Amino acid sequence: MGKVGILMGSKSDFDVVKPAVSVLKKFGVETEVRVISAHRTPDEAHEFASTAKERGIEVLICAAGKAAHLGGVIAAITTLPVIGLPVKTDMMGGLDSLLSIVQMPSGIPVATVGVNGGENAGLLALQILGIKYPEISAQLADYKKAMQDKINADDAALQALL
Repeated sequence: MGKVGILMGSKSDFDVVKPAVSVLKKFGVETEVRVISAHRTPDEAHEFASTAKERGIEVLICAAGKAAHLGGVIAAITTLPVIGLPVKTDMMGGLDSLLSIVQMPSGIPVATVGVNGGENAGLLALQILGIKYPEISAQLADYKKAMQDKINADDAALQALL
């Protein structure tokens, strides 16, 4: 039922990636999680991206901070959808990472979620997979309905207090 490859430029990015892994596993989607740097291990990045489809990966999430070129490098090599996950940095609070990911050159699209938005990266990957897998799409509909029900219950509780 789908497989998502998740790359991070450094092991220290794992706390940002963890919510993506959690939401994907909650939906029964297999993950392949690796530490691969666009700058320090370019050969491994190329190998991973060029063989991802053969290994059954259908969507890629790339988390990186600072120069954050990992998603763009991967997107340049593969035709699979790539989701960029900018990691917050001390230097600019993650703005540097966000801009590095979102400003890809023409022809190299990388969908981008917010800084440290691991859960949204996982949910976006699920929405992409949901096009092919109706069971994922149905689970997402239930997930969104549960969010709606919680907000409605919170609103009702607030109204009762007024």
